[in-house]
Amino acid sequence: MEKNSKIYIAGHHGMVGSAIVRKLESDGYTNFVFRTSTELDLRDQHATTDFFATEKPEYVFLAAAKVGGILANKEQKGEYFYDNAMIEMNVIHNAYINGAKKLLFLGSSCIYPRLAKQPIREDYLMTGKLEETNDAYAVAKIAGIQMCKSYYEQYGFQSISVMPCNLFGPGDNFDPRSSHVLPALLRKVVEAKERGDQEIMMWGTGEPKREFLYVDDVADACVFLMNSEIKNDIFNIGRGEDIKIRDLLLLICEVVGYTGKIAHDLSKPDGTPRKLLDVDKIHSLGWTHKVDLQEGIEKMYTWYLSHKSD
Repeated sequence: MEKNSKIYIAGHHGMVGSAIVRKLESDGYTNFVFRTSTELDLRDQHATTDFFATEKPEYVFLAAAKVGGILANKEQKGEYFYDNAMIEMNVIHNAYINGAKKLLFLGSSCIYPRLAKQPIREDYLMTGKLEETNDAYAVAKIAGIQMCKSYYEQYGFQSISVMPCNLFGPGDNFDPRSSHVLPALLRKVVEAKERGDQEIMMWGTGEPKREFLYVDDVADACVFLMNSEIKNDIFNIGRGEDIKIRDLLLLICEVVGYTGKIAHDLSKPDGTPRKLLDVDKIHSLGWTHKVDLQEGIEKMYTWYLSHKSD
């Protein structure tokens, strides 16, 4: 990308999209195309077609998506499938039709089989059964990956699909019903401390392991890959190490300064037992993360305290 290349960031108000904007601006890029979801509904084929025909961005970061945690994915499968599939189909197709030089598609680590061998390599995709609680979302994301691959094979349209581990950071969703595990736990701990609760309840056993990456690191990886010579491929993005959910909660309690006890609601699901990504592929290109887990949680806690009344 040139510094004045026309760049469209779909989902620029979201956690990942806004981090990509921060990274691009800090690197000196200046020519951006933005539309909020109220200005442009990417599920609308005609509206998306008109937008691309008018703006003709040279590079596209597809970070727009409907995302949520276990509960939201389980209860709103139809919405998660339709919204994500429509966004992907419309954006990828119109980027190609209107001559975009390259597209970067944000997928998710949930695309991999529930019981995939650990750590999970990119070529494990579609080799086993998905986690049932988010299979609709996962299939929609797999469709986006396959569309990118197919458009490169038939038309030569350049695109890279990235599969991040669990992301967190500024702009995260802290809604108790739809948030992912780390922001949900952070909010729960902050509120328990503020109320003076002596005990905090966590879902499930706390034994499943998850990998977490600070969102500015994934943005850095996305810009790195967009500027690479790679024409079409899939990359895992992560830290290459995971943590038990219970230990994550203890770390959050330490950062927040909460000293109460931890209890378990065993009626709630654990989800996939483990999801650790093999990140050797992107490491081989020279990229690695910069923010460790505790530092990222500290940054997120500071951001949350300054925004939780918004």
